[in-house]
Amino acid sequence: MLELSDVGYSYISTNSKQVTPALEGITFSAKEREFISIVGPSGCGKTTVGKAILQLIRPTAGEVEFDGVELTRLRGAALRLRRGDFQIIFQDPYASLNPRMRIADILAEGMVALGTEPDGASMSRRADELLEHVGLTSGVKDRYPHEFSGGQRQRIAIARALAVRPRLIVCDEPTSALDVSVQAQILNLLKGLQREFGLSYLFITHNIAVVEYLAHDVAVMYLGRIVERGTAHEILGAPKHPYTQALLASVPRVETAWGTEFPQLEGELPSPANPPAGCHFHPRCPKATEVCRREYPQAVRLSATSEVNCVLYGNPATPR
Repeated sequence: MLELSDVGYSYISTNSKQVTPALEGITFSAKEREFISIVGPSGCGKTTVGKAILQLIRPTAGEVEFDGVELTRLRGAALRLRRGDFQIIFQDPYASLNPRMRIADILAEGMVALGTEPDGASMSRRADELLEHVGLTSGVKDRYPHEFSGGQRQRIAIARALAVRPRLIVCDEPTSALDVSVQAQILNLLKGLQREFGLSYLFITHNIAVVEYLAHDVAVMYLGRIVERGTAHEILGAPKHPYTQALLASVPRVETAWGTEFPQLEGELPSPANPPAGCHFHPRCPKATEVCRREYPQAVRLSATSEVNCVLYGNPATPR
């Protein structure tokens, strides 16, 4: 359903006019009804990947295909026709809902913009159904966002994303601003909605526990690049890249296929605007070699479903 091929994004600094890469060589795919998770530290480019898929920012390199249609080439009305297929749930439920709009208007906004319902009565019925699906009642439609808790606002944001009947939803850390008890409720809601509507999710997070609970496939990012990808079982059970191993070592409970503990990550995250030469992780990697300092490693195919960008493993993968 979704395929990213060597997607890159660079921005120009306002002050120095310097071109700075934020993403490089992002490649992965997603099937119908899959739950893909992108995990990595703050500032590594996870949200930028989500925005590039949705064409909220235009990639400066590579291709984004949805159902075989190359989205980066679409403009105006042609892109608008695809907007109903993919939506986003933002991180902060307090900032993502317009405080001046009633809930009914918030839910109707996308339906009006994309013309997914024939008339006002249909939009009203659709809003009632959506609110019930996310655990609220139709009686809240005339209220404003400030009258709800954070968890309730995020339920409304989820209903808004569902309003235009999308097939893919980008979830940009949708539980990180919520209390722990509410986080579990929202995650269970998303899981149930996936079964009910046949949704695909791209879930952006730094929380390994969320990945373990929900994800089918995982892509691990570090400073604008995917360093390892595979099934959740492969990544969590037998991680190969030293950064993935260090990431799992930071979790209080870690179980691995061989029962050994990984070293804790040391040093500071380099500036994304000025990443190290060679492998971006080499200044913090306990296994770094001289080769790591000189050039960025190519992808190495480990199985039919997993790859790692690290010189410690085999031969480069056959280009796809």
